[in-house]
Amino acid sequence: MGIRSRMAFVGLSLVAGAFLVSAGAGEPGVAKELCVKAPVLPPLGNLLVSRSLYSGTASTVTIGQPLPGGGVAVADGSYPGVWSNEGPDSSFGVTSPMFIDRNALVGTSLVPLATISVPTDQLVTSFSSKSEMALHLSTDGTQISWMGYVAPINTLDVSNSNTPGHVDPTNPVALSYPRAVALIDAQTLSSAVQVTPVNAYSGNNGRSAILDSAGNRFFMAGNAGNGASPEPVGIVTNTGVQMVAPGGGPESTVVGVQQGVTGAANGFQFGFAVQLLGFKADKSGKDDNFRGLTIFNNTLYVTKGSGGNGINTVYQVGTAGTLPMPATAAATPITILPGLPATLAKNPGAQNPFGIWFGDAKTLYVADEGVGSAGANPNAGLQKWVFQADGLWHNVYTLQGGLNRGVQYSVPGLDPSLNPATDGLRGLTGRVNGDGTVTLFAITSTVSASVDQGADPNRLVTITDTLSFATPTDAAGESFSVLETARFGEVLRGVEFVPLSQGTYATNLVQAALDLAGNLPDSDFKNHGEHQSFVSILQGLLADFQNGNFNGAENRLENLIRKAGEISDPAAQSALLAQLDAALGLFSEE
Repeated sequence: MGIRSRMAFVGLSLVAGAFLVSAGAGEPGVAKELCVKAPVLPPLGNLLVSRSLYSGTASTVTIGQPLPGGGVAVADGSYPGVWSNEGPDSSFGVTSPMFIDRNALVGTSLVPLATISVPTDQLVTSFSSKSEMALHLSTDGTQISWMGYVAPINTLDVSNSNTPGHVDPTNPVALSYPRAVALIDAQTLSSAVQVTPVNAYSGNNGRSAILDSAGNRFFMAGNAGNGASPEPVGIVTNTGVQMVAPGGGPESTVVGVQQGVTGAANGFQFGFAVQLLGFKADKSGKDDNFRGLTIFNNTLYVTKGSGGNGINTVYQVGTAGTLPMPATAAATPITILPGLPATLAKNPGAQNPFGIWFGDAKTLYVADEGVGSAGANPNAGLQKWVFQADGLWHNVYTLQGGLNRGVQYSVPGLDPSLNPATDGLRGLTGRVNGDGTVTLFAITSTVSASVDQGADPNRLVTITDTLSFATPTDAAGESFSVLETARFGEVLRGVEFVPLSQGTYATNLVQAALDLAGNLPDSDFKNHGEHQSFVSILQGLLADFQNGNFNGAENRLENLIRKAGEISDPAAQSALLAQLDAALGLFSEE
């Protein structure tokens, strides 16, 4: 039994002339004699996508009822008209459920595996807060994290509520709910969700969280404050970059050198402050209104891309190669990457960076969401920044081809007058293909006639870029393609690529097929016996894969594919064939 030459040896270790095939993170491999071949890329892995579906009904909001952030409701709770309530209540939002879709990547095609429906009594998001639910892979590649709220479903204005212990008496939303970091296994199909409530980001929202596995701490990015100036000290210390241990909290530690005078209305910041560059001091706490983050080469990076204060750009947190620790948090500088924008966010032409991803140490990709306008915008899309000999990062080109910026697309069930068009990009992840190219996956931002474009059904897109390309002419042939479009009342939020070993990748596919087949009715098969036989073969195959035994895998998969072709439910047949075909693609008889 060998591995097809068109697939990668990902996560395989040569041991005494044999390969050890990992059955999953932390699980011992079982030695198998496999034919040794040169790796052929791209690497195996899954693509995870976070999304939310508006779950409110007309009765969620009643016209004329007082709203938590002020004013009275002018629309009921029906989507999309519910967002008209942002007129009287600028803090308006409705909590909604979270879903995490796991997909196997076959090239750039998605093969659905499983969906985690996050229990709403554990965690919710705020519809239509566009900066939430960013997904991040832990530094050891075993966990995925994101942020949300500990609050009831269909609750109003939670994203601008206070947090326990950090109450701003001038916040028009007097409610109080914790924010929280969620953690799931990255490599298996487990649906277990670990939640760490935190009191960070009072008056606003936590956007991102990533787990530093070695230090056993989350780094979080977000914004705090929804009240008058000056903000209370406990709100200013509650924003920007924060750290907390999984299961720790609820109090977190602010990361960044204090700037300005404690309690001052302007210039009191933690980390970066515009007065460091000679500008007039901004409203306290708002220069560090961060949203995107990543860790690369043991260095933390964050982005700021919204609000009228500060500078919208990419920042390095601390010194290169060293992550902040509790003992060093208060002495950690936060600085703009050399060459990245350093103009005030309120100035014309300011950029709007969101997600970031490093292709290598000298190539940085920045997702820019645009300004919510269908007009020409040279910044919106995927910016490629290259570190050059002058010690500066240079934006060598911005990829927009195939995004069809400003061109409306239809969403079944949505009034055509509200059909959205792509503006730019928000969430971002990537895969290094090993052949000099990288494939990037991004979540789009939109422009539309809707009251709140953050509530628009948006898209998941992909593009492959050649790392050595350094001019727009080089990249002229590169173009985005659409992998998924959100449904009516649905939004896509985060995306993350998870590299996997061959054993884990194959196990996930067979586990997904078993989960699906086991829940099908007998009527989808010729008879009960055929159903039981199909499930039994899958169970045996899964057990072998989990033990690192791949003997006879190709024959058994081919048998399953023949049987799956006879399933009467077209959707179930298609899903099973995709999963089984992807697994079969890993193996060949030698």
